[in-house]
Amino acid sequence: MIMTRARPFIKWVGGKSQLLEQFENFYPDELRKGIIKNYVEPFLGGGALFFALSQRYKIESAYLSDLNKDLILTYQVIQQRPNDLLDFLEQYQKDYDQTETEKRKDLFLAVRRHFNLQRFEINYKKLSDNWIPRAAQFIFLNKTCFNGLFRLNSRGEFNVPYGKYKTAVIFDEPNILAVSKVLQRAEIQQADYTSCFDKVNENTFVYLDPPYRPISQTASFTTYTGAEFDDKEQLQLAQFFRKLDQETGAKLMLSNSDPKNENPKDDFFEKAYSGYNIFRVSASRAVNCNGEKRGKINELLITNYQYEPQTLAINF
Repeated sequence: MIMTRARPFIKWVGGKSQLLEQFENFYPDELRKGIIKNYVEPFLGGGALFFALSQRYKIESAYLSDLNKDLILTYQVIQQRPNDLLDFLEQYQKDYDQTETEKRKDLFLAVRRHFNLQRFEINYKKLSDNWIPRAAQFIFLNKTCFNGLFRLNSRGEFNVPYGKYKTAVIFDEPNILAVSKVLQRAEIQQADYTSCFDKVNENTFVYLDPPYRPISQTASFTTYTGAEFDDKEQLQLAQFFRKLDQETGAKLMLSNSDPKNENPKDDFFEKAYSGYNIFRVSASRAVNCNGEKRGKINELLITNYQYEPQTLAINF
């Protein structure tokens, strides 16, 4: 029997699946040699890097966190009650497939409406039965909304429109079970990124993937949790990066946008991370209302260690 490799179970803006092969060049040698056995990711999102590393290297424990309450709720449900979740996802898949195309928007809006109303009834601090349909709704909305966005309005309501997909993979049993298995080695928390500090030691690889600094006036996707992540926040994160480096001895890698795509004179990150290594990788920019502006763009990788380029056959 061929085992399914766990991969992100949701679409997520800024997800790193497309960059995994390039990232392979930048991992610390201690990870490749099996010295690093602990992984920390405090801006979890879709979790592509965690799933890749945990199945390729000797990661024995992980601390995964994010501020997004419903995202973390869904991870915890998959970790602890995957089969119950699959029952709900299977029904959502049937409902979507059996609904006439012109009526699917109504189905989507009904689920979105219930999702928004239900948020007042959820105790996010303790797993309970009502977490299961909540997680199923989260996945359904992610798979059927426009571009897999997660966006909240000022009232805390999910307000992304319907995506008009002819097909949507809502029920993916092999992957949900594979994800659940990989998550058994992880502690999953809804928390601010600074809460990870006590989970980090010299045998830890920390990956930080914060909301990106916008490179133009129209490129801002920094409010997934309803909170802004502006330049002040970016600079506070840079200070935390230095604190981790100086006090833990961990290997650190951070992603962010490259402002030089738009303004070659913008040295915001060179100043914020002076003394560290700044590399560039090539990514596809998929989220833009103007299709002509979707295409290749540089992103930054910032590390507190040097790296040796690897020539490897990658199969994710």
